[in-house]
Amino acid sequence: MGLFKKKNKTVNNQHAIATLISEGCVIEGNIKAPKFVRIDGHVTGDVRVEEGMILGEKGVVHGNIYTRELIVYGTVNGNIQAESLSLLSSGKISGEIRTQTLQVEMGAVYNGKLSTDKHHPEKSHVQVSHPEMMMEIAELA
Repeated sequence: MGLFKKKNKTVNNQHAIATLISEGCVIEGNIKAPKFVRIDGHVTGDVRVEEGMILGEKGVVHGNIYTRELIVYGTVNGNIQAESLSLLSSGKISGEIRTQTLQVEMGAVYNGKLSTDKHHPEKSHVQVSHPEMMMEIAELA
């Protein structure tokens, strides 16, 4: 019977989730994972994920995040280093961001320092979902 067959969970952006930290879970300590991780609970500590990470709307990370691809619906209090970062409308980040590609939806909150890849400016890209916000970002640079 297939009762205990392992199935990869998928989310609306079609990434296979290898690790799920569900709502209500509290982790105190660092996390290290090779595949996609989704966090809907609370983590106090650094998170290192080789492939990518999704922080759900109720997810909170108090620590630094290092990953290839990061999608933020929840709250991050710490620094982020990612090749690609999407900050969705419900997302909140307080800390330094180092990334090559940044996408920000209207309604998202960010407080901190942003730096893109200085060695390969042709690879750096910032996309904002509301044109008026581009003026504010340009004034900060």
